Amino acid sequence: MSIPRRYWDSSAFLAWLLPESDREDACSSVLRAAEDGDLELVTSALTLTEVIKLKGKPELKKDHEAKIAKFFENEYIILRNVDRFIALAAQRPVWEQNLSPKDSIHVATALRWKIPVLDTFDEGLIALSGKLSLEEGNPNSPRLEITTPHVPLQLPLIAEEQIKSKQEGEDED
Repeated sequence: MSIPRRYWDSSAFLAWLLPESDREDACSSVLRAAEDGDLELVTSALTLTEVIKLKGKPELKKDHEAKIAKFFENEYIILRNVDRFIALAAQRPVWEQNLSPKDSIHVATALRWKIPVLDTFDEGLIALSGKLSLEEGNPNSPRLEITTPHVPLQLPLIAEEQIKSKQEGEDED
């Protein structure tokens, strides 16, 4: 079974790196799940530079360079390069959804690698949740969920396992 993957844009990483007190807990819970091997985080190589100076956020100073480099070396963070296919695919959201080129690179990267969830604190991106297909040209394709960072609750799965376990226990009686 493969490990679930979530795409993090620069705003999600920056909320943890700064840290932003109102967002740090949400990011920490996802990072703990990744550290425990429960999920992997995917991001564009663009993120390594974008987190230094994201519009509207405090700049990470040069003395953070080692912290940033070491953080992105974690094995649960998968970097994807901006190649020709991603760059060309990123043009469409700039034109059709009026996204910034950087946000469009993040969306195109998530779509290219079929990452079902993109985590961000960018309200403009969140507004696109469910509107972009993971498989271009396939109307029945799953849609990209764009949301704030969080660890999905596994309550339905736990409840199902408990019911199954209880039923097996009754069968033994």
